Amino acid sequence: RAYDHMNNGDLAVEKNDMQKAMFEYSSAEKMFPDNEEMKFWHAVTLINKDQKEEGYKILKEVFSMNKNYRTLIPRIIKSDLLHVSQEELQKIMNL
Repeated sequence: RAYDHMNNGDLAVEKNDMQKAMFEYSSAEKMFPDNEEMKFWHAVTLINKDQKEEGYKILKEVFSMNKNYRTLIPRIIKSDLLHVSQEELQKIMNL
């Protein structure tokens, strides 16, 4: 059920309904609070939607839970799933 909420959040982002997306992502995280992946993609969505500081805060938490997500950042930029400048990338990598 938590992943259903995540998927609904992704669909809401596609429709540019950030209020619904944040509700769905939060619902998913409440159901599965230790899930690093949910937090990671929530952060990526926030950053892509110019809510960078909140996204960075979540990424910092994710990185402390699992350092491998730091390795994923350049890959998702290359795959066009994260849209940040070189300066923003450096900030993320130093969280």
